Amino acid sequence: MTIRILLVDDHSLFRSGVRQLLQREADLDVVAEAADGIEGIKRAKEFHPDVILLDLNMPGLSGLETLQLLLQDVPTAAIIILTVSEEADELGQALRDGARGYLIKNIEAEALTTAIRKAHRGEPVIADSMTAKLVAQFRAQSAPVASSQPAERDKLTTREREIVQCLARGESNKQIARHLDVAESTVKIHVQNILKKLNLTSRVQVAVYAVEHGISDMAAP
Repeated sequence: MTIRILLVDDHSLFRSGVRQLLQREADLDVVAEAADGIEGIKRAKEFHPDVILLDLNMPGLSGLETLQLLLQDVPTAAIIILTVSEEADELGQALRDGARGYLIKNIEAEALTTAIRKAHRGEPVIADSMTAKLVAQFRAQSAPVASSQPAERDKLTTREREIVQCLARGESNKQIARHLDVAESTVKIHVQNILKKLNLTSRVQVAVYAVEHGISDMAAP
């Protein structure tokens, strides 16, 4: 299966370099490019890409504004933020808004292609340098919702809480299935149920939710 990719970045030289890199891979196809958010939304609706690589700092619409509109217009696309920003606030906001991942532009070529494939499979992809910032940020913010944690636990079954903990560690469905000794198809059903119960749209949002509500550190009862 070929993964169709849209590049949204205001630096043409960077887009050209990424395109050349990705086109070397037999299963990756850059179907369109855009230099700003408005053009990116038009291209997304025209080409219906599987994965969108989106910069944060662009003229006109910001990357976060573009992200929200893209999720409305092409909800099936996996959107990866690819940026120079290592600000924890922007990372957290992008993941809350539904980005599938957050990568830094100094990423190695092999790591980028791997991340695209993982995002296409529904897995969260976060730069190693940002993971500690993500955990620190949401743990620091966990106190205001601490009183609601029992209610959050009650939304999920014991098995679903175990899977949420695995998602918070960034595990794939295959890894979760192996860890819990269940079929991968069973994990997929549980993940769908978790998303529905928590009114979320992506695995990354579940991971963020877990950290925010302390579920990532909970032991199953």
